[in-house]
Amino acid sequence: MVLKWAENNSLISKAPHIERPAKPDPKEYHITRVEAARLRESANSPHIALAIRLLIATGARSTAALELTWDRVDFERGIINLRNPFDRTRRKGRAAVPMNDQLRADLLDAKKGAMSPFVIEWAGNRVKSIKKGLKAAGKASGLPEVSPHVLRHSAAVWMAEDGHSMSEIAQFLGHSNTKVTEKVYARFSPNYLRNLASSLTF
Repeated sequence: MVLKWAENNSLISKAPHIERPAKPDPKEYHITRVEAARLRESANSPHIALAIRLLIATGARSTAALELTWDRVDFERGIINLRNPFDRTRRKGRAAVPMNDQLRADLLDAKKGAMSPFVIEWAGNRVKSIKKGLKAAGKASGLPEVSPHVLRHSAAVWMAEDGHSMSEIAQFLGHSNTKVTEKVYARFSPNYLRNLASSLTF
């Protein structure tokens, strides 16, 4: 970009061609349901345990989960709105998603003792990062590579493995189109290319 700018402003005669490295393949590491339960049990504080449940049950990115406020948790309709109405920046992966029974129970329990507007809080203060707490839980449960992104990735893998369509998963994750979803998650679907394979019998 700088070299092209220099060329356009006649600071150099011609910007050299620079070949960009290929984009790396998406990481495939994810955890199973059994491992997720073990991870949550290993959390050394309630807000980390709640964050693990929230991240997996909504497929949210870490920032969206940590910015979530109670006014966007609709217990009556069973919907969590991950979009922050006061954030004018265009954010990736901000969807309105339904809550399952496990998450509802955990959120109702957390709401009783809430000391701030934020769902994920510690001693009445907003939590800006759970990396340290999650890493400790991962180490204690034998899952040292776990991260907030791994939890989101695992949620999508589970949905794909259960046979949900790529368009449904894309909508749940807040992807702008299904191409990203298909590229990363179609391989985990039990129905992926199966109909095509059945056409090749003789």
